[in-house]
Amino acid sequence: MTVPAAKPRPDTEIERVLAVVAHPDDIDFAAAGTVAAWTKAGIEVHYCIVTDGQEGGFEPDRDRSEIPAVRRAEQTAAAAHAGVQDLHFLGYHDGAVEPTAELVRDIVRVIRQVRPQRLITSSPDRNWQRLPVSHPDHLAAGEATVRAFYPAAGNPYAFPELTEEPWDLDELWLVEHPEVNHYVDITDTIDQKIAALLSHTSQHRNPEGLATRMRQLSQERAVLAGLPKNSYAEPFTVIRLRA
Repeated sequence: MTVPAAKPRPDTEIERVLAVVAHPDDIDFAAAGTVAAWTKAGIEVHYCIVTDGQEGGFEPDRDRSEIPAVRRAEQTAAAAHAGVQDLHFLGYHDGAVEPTAELVRDIVRVIRQVRPQRLITSSPDRNWQRLPVSHPDHLAAGEATVRAFYPAAGNPYAFPELTEEPWDLDELWLVEHPEVNHYVDITDTIDQKIAALLSHTSQHRNPEGLATRMRQLSQERAVLAGLPKNSYAEPFTVIRLRA
């Protein structure tokens, strides 16, 4: 199915953004450059991290019970590089995320607390061209967030046990969707993106190689976006309920 043309609201109309992802580092791989550009423009950005990344890392000698605290600290440091100070950790278990009513409820709660005009999450549709980005947890977190986006967050009868007031959203940004319809120029914030990624020290066996690969990938995406030579970009699929 072909997605509609992107019609994002001007950033000048956006006060708050909420990003909901499955794991610590997901938002940094996908959108830290864009987030950094938004915070530089004065937009308040919040992160909601569904799991603590217990199944990640390359440190076989580390006590695995330490991993949740390590991953939360790394994500907090990474967020600071992108200008983000507000993080919401849901504490679900890595590798076992499902789009349950409980997860939808927890995401709805955060949406109603933050009251954003723009919501970012992982694509709930598998990307067969880049299968590793479609980790099952990514798909499940994306599906739960889409269900929270519409109709649950704005429905006063959804999850009546929540005390927060309903909040209507009309702008959803998906990352790693098979059909991209929008690019953001991150040339001025690529260094912040790389710094955010490298904050996840427990996850990288070859940090220098990672930085090189991410710069190359961001340049390739800038070419697809039609940006000038030596530019960098991040891709999105923007969905609007009301154009």
